[in-house]
Amino acid sequence: MAAPLILVLNGPNLNLLGTREPAVYGTGTLDDLETLCAETAEGLGVSIDFRQSNHEGELITWIQEARASAAGLIINPAGYSHTSIALMDALAALDIPVIEVHLSNIHKREPFRQHSYVSHAATGVICGLGFAGYRLALIALSDILEEEDQ
Repeated sequence: MAAPLILVLNGPNLNLLGTREPAVYGTGTLDDLETLCAETAEGLGVSIDFRQSNHEGELITWIQEARASAAGLIINPAGYSHTSIALMDALAALDIPVIEVHLSNIHKREPFRQHSYVSHAATGVICGLGFAGYRLALIALSDILEEEDQ
């Protein structure tokens, strides 16, 4: 039996992790984050497909493809959280659990960052815990998938 697949999507500018505003986003790189997710997934008995794009349309295409391939989805929509109804609509069309993750606590930031359209389509939201938020999202999705199998 194949391990359930969790798609991990990262939005714009997350390719700059480690160099972009380290006081806000930390010093770890996107490669470091992928390694953390892969190690966590292996320990949970799930597999991941880890991706990043600076393009809204590409993220939407990947979300639509997840309808046929993924058991769950983790998304850090980054700046698109606050602007993209199209991402929200694509996520709402999924029939799988979705966890929204933010490295920083969006509720402690500028007012325009405190609202996320994506949250309307998410099963849960984790913010402000840095890279640990991704680990917790993987654990939560693994638990949700186990419950669904019972």
